[in-house]
Amino acid sequence: MLDECARLLDEAGYEALTTKEVARRAEVPIGTFYQFFSDKQGLVKALALRNLDAFLDSVATRLAAAAPSGWTEVVDLGIDEFVRMKRTVPGFGVVDFGEVQPTPGGPGLPGTQRMLDAALENNVIVADRLRSLTTDVLGLPRGEDTARAFLVAVEAADAVLKLAFRAHPDGDPDLIAECKRLVRRYLADHLM
Repeated sequence: MLDECARLLDEAGYEALTTKEVARRAEVPIGTFYQFFSDKQGLVKALALRNLDAFLDSVATRLAAAAPSGWTEVVDLGIDEFVRMKRTVPGFGVVDFGEVQPTPGGPGLPGTQRMLDAALENNVIVADRLRSLTTDVLGLPRGEDTARAFLVAVEAADAVLKLAFRAHPDGDPDLIAECKRLVRRYLADHLM
């Protein structure tokens, strides 16, 4: 059902996405659909969580394979993985980690900034999960300052990457490079 949801998001967009069509395409009775998802928002939330887990798993795998020598390489790796997923993963252009973007690069639909968690904004969850993933690998300090630095870095990257995908369907390469430069320079003040 999540795969069909992702394909429908690419084909028709969020507004045209219906539970009935997802169930039809997944070849499951609508009652079965509702055993797993309460509504369209529940389905999209599950897709966003799956996307976040896939992103973090891929980053972890790439970190293990690359054995980066420092956090700047990790920044590039994370941004490159996000861009790769935007370009190749069905539905990721509309719903990456929760916020629903009816057009490439946003703006997001109101009310979807807390899709992953009712109490916390999506980027807070993403920043925390990235920090948890990389803190031990890189030997970074734990604590409120590091958590805040990761949140600011994720917010900045999110804004610039949205701009990159508004500028070009595959993400403007110059803006993607600027995103990396921006995040590296910001984190240099906090992680060195």
